Amino acid sequence: MLVIFLFLVLLVGFSHAKVFVSQWQDAVTPLMVDYIKRSLEKAEKEGGTLFILELNTPGGLESSMREVIQEFQRTSIPVVVYVSPPGGRAASAGAIITVSADVAVMAPGTNIGAATPVQMGGERMDEAMREKVMQDMLAFVRSIAKEKGRNPEVIERMVKEAISLTPEEALREKVIDFIAVDRVDLLKKLEGRKIKKHGKETTLKTQGLQTVEIGKSLREELLSVITNPTLAYMLLLIGFYGIFFELYNPGSIIPGAVGVISLLLGLYGLGIIGINWLGLLLILAGLLLLVLELITPTFGGLALAGAVALALGSFILISPDSPYGDIPLSVIGTMVALTVAFFLFAGRLGLKAQKRKKMLGTEELLGEQGEAFTDFVEGKGKVFIHGEIWNAVSDEAIRKGDTIIVEEVRGFVLKVRKA
Repeated sequence: MLVIFLFLVLLVGFSHAKVFVSQWQDAVTPLMVDYIKRSLEKAEKEGGTLFILELNTPGGLESSMREVIQEFQRTSIPVVVYVSPPGGRAASAGAIITVSADVAVMAPGTNIGAATPVQMGGERMDEAMREKVMQDMLAFVRSIAKEKGRNPEVIERMVKEAISLTPEEALREKVIDFIAVDRVDLLKKLEGRKIKKHGKETTLKTQGLQTVEIGKSLREELLSVITNPTLAYMLLLIGFYGIFFELYNPGSIIPGAVGVISLLLGLYGLGIIGINWLGLLLILAGLLLLVLELITPTFGGLALAGAVALALGSFILISPDSPYGDIPLSVIGTMVALTVAFFLFAGRLGLKAQKRKKMLGTEELLGEQGEAFTDFVEGKGKVFIHGEIWNAVSDEAIRKGDTIIVEEVRGFVLKVRKA
């Protein structure tokens, strides 16, 4: 009976063992850190025996890279980083994340490396600072290589010389552990592999286990979208369009609501990305100059200055070294042209519409001229205006044929005076 009981316990424990799989296809950013933390916590709570990160990244922030690696070191679950799919890469910070895993694997057609640290914000580091950053990174990767039994010389060259390796080269140089064609091949090759972590050796069991994929949460999906520099930039400008339209057409409601929401999302996304504040101020100055051109026409002088400020601000808004990417010049050119056209044409039409007299119902008669159709007796008579005969009253003596002006509309009776 004892043997049967132990067998059942082992069977139940085995049936609950799971392999958790996460995928990251973007830059190494604070958003990735949150995703990895959440994924590992889920794996730990639900009995995960292995965590696999399928990685495809151009690199990113050093601070976020270190936080991801700290999560790998903290958890007791063996961590596998699988650079995939074919055509993907683990560049810059992604390369160091890969070699820090308990098992580092690459798919055919991928590459790893080019991990030289760069300064965010588009500024050049002076030689002394660059050397400090370089030595700090080299010490960090040497520590990782020693702990994981990888080739420290080649990994250091990734940092110092920005070399990049194919899967075959990385395997030959002992940077990764093996090459796997796909996830099925990966799980097959992981079976029976021994991992030493936190002073304890573990034999991996992957065959026949339940695989649980961890997708992005709604919040993470939203942040992934709005931290795209191009989209955040377009949301910012669309927000200004909507608010401007609402101010010149009070009561429209929808343009104003869309404008406020777009502006807030754009500013939030740009805040996460990290922007050049001079760029944002130039964009605001450009929009202000375009508005001033509408109010006080200068035959294009303010409009030209506004377009230049808007273009310069858009160009320097995001650093070209940003891990989130930058704004394509084609997008900047298109948005600047559309913005200038919007303010000069749509805005001008809106101003004209505001200044134009209302043309709805009897209000269109105010201030209009007509002709007395009859003599006014005791202040009452009839007038002919806009092809129609109206009852009218007046405080003046008016005779048939006199030219009159409408002063007030009282229901279906006009109050008039002599022109």
